[in-house]
Amino acid sequence: MYFKFTFCPIILLLWASLSFAQNVNVVIHGAASIAKTDDNFVCVTLDWWPAEKCDYNQCPWGKAGILNLDLRYGALINAIKAFNPLRIKVGGSLQDNVVYKVGEVSSCPNFMKREDGLFGFSQGCLSMERWDQLNRFFNHTGVKLTFGLNALFGRNESQTEKGLWIGDWQPQNTRDFMQYTISKGYKVDSYEFGNQLSGSGMGTKVDAKQYGKDVIVLNNLVKELYAHPETQPKVLGPGGFYEEKWFNIFLEVSGQGIVDGLTHHIYNLGPGDDPNMMNKILDPSYLNQVSQTYKGVSDVVNKFRPQLGAWVSESGGALNGGSKDVSRTFADGFWYLDQMGMASTYDQKVFCRQALIGGNYGLLNATTFVPNPDYYGALLWHRLMGSTVLAVTKESDPDLRVYAHCANKKPGVSLIFINLSKDRSFNITLSNAKPGDAGKPNYEFVGKQNREEYHLRALTGDIKDDIVCLNDVPMVQTDSEDIPAMDPKLVDASTPISIAAQSIAYVTIRDFEAPACV
Repeated sequence: MYFKFTFCPIILLLWASLSFAQNVNVVIHGAASIAKTDDNFVCVTLDWWPAEKCDYNQCPWGKAGILNLDLRYGALINAIKAFNPLRIKVGGSLQDNVVYKVGEVSSCPNFMKREDGLFGFSQGCLSMERWDQLNRFFNHTGVKLTFGLNALFGRNESQTEKGLWIGDWQPQNTRDFMQYTISKGYKVDSYEFGNQLSGSGMGTKVDAKQYGKDVIVLNNLVKELYAHPETQPKVLGPGGFYEEKWFNIFLEVSGQGIVDGLTHHIYNLGPGDDPNMMNKILDPSYLNQVSQTYKGVSDVVNKFRPQLGAWVSESGGALNGGSKDVSRTFADGFWYLDQMGMASTYDQKVFCRQALIGGNYGLLNATTFVPNPDYYGALLWHRLMGSTVLAVTKESDPDLRVYAHCANKKPGVSLIFINLSKDRSFNITLSNAKPGDAGKPNYEFVGKQNREEYHLRALTGDIKDDIVCLNDVPMVQTDSEDIPAMDPKLVDASTPISIAAQSIAYVTIRDFEAPACV
């Protein structure tokens, strides 16, 4: 039914023009970068959840889990190929309850509902036949793969402390799995050790000292089996919520050079059934609170200096499958794209969205594979925002969020503007910060080349819509299930940048002189 729209309804344009316009000057500090992201900063997850995973009286996973996802759908293939490449992390809550059917493991059970099981499920299994299918799919779509390993294999739950798993990690099943992977020539960019076992965990945890010892074992195993440094996957961990004491102890025990990337999770919107979800997303002071987590992780990275820095290896906004009323709508982009902008300023190298498909927070609809609005926001980020992060300053209006990077394709800079205000638009002029002397006035930037602008709005003006318009054109897949063209609007450089109320815009300026971007 969505395909009947060929343009955004004119009522939206009239509503946008009637909103109160506020003039704002944004200063870009282009002399030096403040952070660097990985070239594949945008990342998504594929999760293990079976169809029986239910939260808040709904079961939104369907056949979107790693073991039952139909990999033949053209819409799915094309959505991944559009990123060229897309980083995907295979993992999630049940990864520490997955055995690999290889070597000494001959039984391969399916996940079954079980009250006393990990996260309410019995042990599951990844057969090598399914691993072969997945790798053919990853190779065909050009995926850059991170694989989450079972870090509980061989441990037992403590009899004295609920949720604590004790004993040494037993690596044999992982060894056999890696040897099979190597024998097939499958490419793995990185291995992440465990899921949400840090600190207090999410119902399951491992002591920081024990985890530090075990990740040394994993590091040695990777170096032994992958003899050539150029093909050696990186080791990531711990893949859980940040707790300062736990992270410091684990890194002190493991020592420098063992963990290549420090990974953590962000779910700063809380439970998915929170009736105040929309208010949180539109509240700039609430969105800012998570910056303390980014700063804490950044401080730990600066202390121990893992080679790949910090990664957000899972973030779905709202816990337990996301919010059925918000996560798949245009409104979620205010949270998602702001988080990516904020994370990049704190030198987080990668940001993995939970999930590519599945739950309520999937970038693709779990049944139809149709992209939700956040998919298009993520794809534009990947195409436009380069790895070099620049500082920006502006007048203190918290409803306008602004982030700047060197353009992904030189020359120039790319910015993302996020307008949280319901009734105000912004007319934006730019200045170039004068380097070396904070007391001197900034240069007002007057461009000579047309700007490239990408304006994202909800289809009808209601931010609860699940269709997004790009430059007033609804984003729907073509009849051949391809991602539609996402062309910029060329705008006269002498005019202010206009950001409509409750909209998001990417802007690339080719003739903005930023020494950090040369």
